[in-house]
Amino acid sequence: MKPSHLLELIFLSAIWGASFMLMKETVPSFGVFALVEVRAAMAALCLLPLVYFKRQFPDLVANWKKLLFVGAFNTAIPFCLFSYTSIHLDAGLTAILNATAPMFGAVIAFLYLHERIGLHGLIGLLIGFFGVVVISQDTQSSNSISLLPVLSALAATSCYGIAACFMKKHLSGAKSFAVAAGSQVFAAILLLPAAIYTWPSVNPSPTTWMFAMILAVVCTGVAYIMYFDLIAKVGPSQAMMVGYLVPVFGICWGIIVLGESLSTQAMIGGTMIIFGVMITTGILKRKARIKAA
Repeated sequence: MKPSHLLELIFLSAIWGASFMLMKETVPSFGVFALVEVRAAMAALCLLPLVYFKRQFPDLVANWKKLLFVGAFNTAIPFCLFSYTSIHLDAGLTAILNATAPMFGAVIAFLYLHERIGLHGLIGLLIGFFGVVVISQDTQSSNSISLLPVLSALAATSCYGIAACFMKKHLSGAKSFAVAAGSQVFAAILLLPAAIYTWPSVNPSPTTWMFAMILAVVCTGVAYIMYFDLIAKVGPSQAMMVGYLVPVFGICWGIIVLGESLSTQAMIGGTMIIFGVMITTGILKRKARIKAA
């Protein structure tokens, strides 16, 4: 990976890591559904011009039914679940739980696509899920109702796994920006009734609106553009490394901006999750092969 690509990867990780801090700052004022509606709609407005200039609209229209499913399971449902989680858990802890997505992806790929997990994958899953148990024990000790937000975050990452497997099976030939924009468009359409019904009676402050716009435009729209640009430059396996850096930046943003702190138990559990994900996705195995070669 070239230094310029590595810098882009780190910058993207910092952007996605900031999304957890921004959710925590904006959800109380907007509410779950209204915030996700703003986020999806504004991200769609950022991505649709690219779809037009790259002439990918035919792909979007031809696959609209499949993109409706992706919009629900890759955006609408998980964004709402994470928004709920951010109300009750620190941004850094939410970012750590977000890292379980590849583990759920491996389990769902095994069940739905009949892909092998293997011994290394199974060990990684056990380590990662035990890390979740460690974190859950810690949150229960300090707040008796914190288990539900943890489960909400895990449900969100399982939705990402479902969407990833669905896209691999049914949308592998579709153009990337058509899929990204379509998922945001249909998520916004699906959430519109709930957003209108729960729209806050008191208009959020200008600062909160600014945070919501950053979350929508930068952390969603621009981040998608950067991610697909990285995939084109370095390939999906190396671009996927962003998932290992996002929790680090999520923790850093929470500490620097929100004054959060992680307990020793949360750090141990988070380390286990990251390590488990690296084993499950095979990144440690690939690095060992490269070193041997």
